[in-house]
Order: sequence, then C-alpha cells, then structure tokens
Amino acid sequence: MPVGRRVFLGLGALAAIGVVLGSRIQSAARGALGTGLGGLLPFGDRFRLYSITGSYPTVARDAYRLEVSGLVERPATLTLADLEAMPATRLVRTFQCVTGWSVPDVEWEGVALSAILDRVGVRPGAVAVSFDSYDHADTESLTLDQARLPDVLVAYRMLGAPVTREHGGPVRLYVAPMFGYKSLKWLSRIRVVNRVEPGFWEDNGYPVNGWLDGSTGPTDPRLGLA
Repeated sequence: MPVGRRVFLGLGALAAIGVVLGSRIQSAARGALGTGLGGLLPFGDRFRLYSITGSYPTVARDAYRLEVSGLVERPATLTLADLEAMPATRLVRTFQCVTGWSVPDVEWEGVALSAILDRVGVRPGAVAVSFDSYDHADTESLTLDQARLPDVLVAYRMLGAPVTREHGGPVRLYVAPMFGYKSLKWLSRIRVVNRVEPGFWEDNGYPVNGWLDGSTGPTDPRLGLA
C-alpha cells in the first residue's frame, strides 16, 4: 500500500537517526532474524513503497514523455523508445533510504543523465538540474556537476525488469551516490536552471545534498553544496 504525505513526512523525524544508526540496526536485524525476516522490520532489506500523494500515477509506456528544457540549446521531448535507443548504463548498487533501511544488490539500467544533457546541449549560465514527477507533487534537484556523475541514471529497468508503476515507472531518476529521496519517481521533466531549486523533501527538512558517505560542502570533491 502507498504511504501518504502525512505518514511519510512523519518519517522525517527518523532521518537523522537513520543516517547514523541505520546500517548498524539493519546488520543487527539480519544477524538476529536473517535477511528475510529482517525485511519485515522498519530497517530490514526490503523496499518500502512510498508516495507523497497516497497513490501511484499511471503512465502507459506508449504515452510516456520526458520533457527536457530550460537552459539548453535543443529542447527535446523523449519517448521511452528514444531513451531505450540511447547507449545503456547498467549498475548494481545498494539502495539506501535516509530513514535507515536498505536493499542490497539492486540492478539498474537506463541512460546516464549526462548523456541526455549532452544530447540537448547545456547553455552557459547553467548551474543545476531540476526534476518534476508525474505525481505533480514531488520535485528534486542536483547541481550540474552532480548530474554529470556516471552513476546518475534516467532508469527504465530495475531488478531485471521494466521499472514498475509502484517503483516509479515507467521511468525514474536513480542517483546512486545519494539517499533514496533524491531518486525521484515517475520522472516527467528535466529542467536545466541557473540555481539550485530545493525539492519537495528539502523543503520539508531533508538535506539538499544526500551523499551516502555524509560528505557536504565546498570541500566535497564532487562539488556538492552544503
């Protein structure tokens, strides 16, 4: 069942605890109960299917469109077939939620976000990339440097199959080096902009940068903002 806005926002109180203690709690759960039973606990290794609106938008594969606009030379509207025709990137990573739970060894496939940016051409003055969702509620953002990392994908496959509606399909953002709230579901629009625009979760108290290793600020070699 989807978790609605009110319940999901309540998880914000667990975020700081999750960052510090999540991996230790999960390891303890696995050790005491095993991976399968550990998945039944709040910090076990199973996906928790969240939704800001309390429901999942339905977007048919043939109807899917990804608008790419803003400070670009060649604005584009890409179909799912367009994305699948581009060179694919495949990753296997642990998906980590800021509240502490994680799912190991998740397979992802899609187009590197950097390849899409190269296709449309980024204009001078661009600083960041903002993302909108088909749920008309969630938003996210990355700096341009973050968006060009090789493990940031516009993903159309996960777990060896097309991304399901519940997981944010047919196309979602996947930001491998950051906590899960940065990986926006039901991706509908990419906008190249001249400033960082905090997303929905940042407006509700989450860090603008959600690096898994906890690094922030100008000393971060990946140029994240504090």
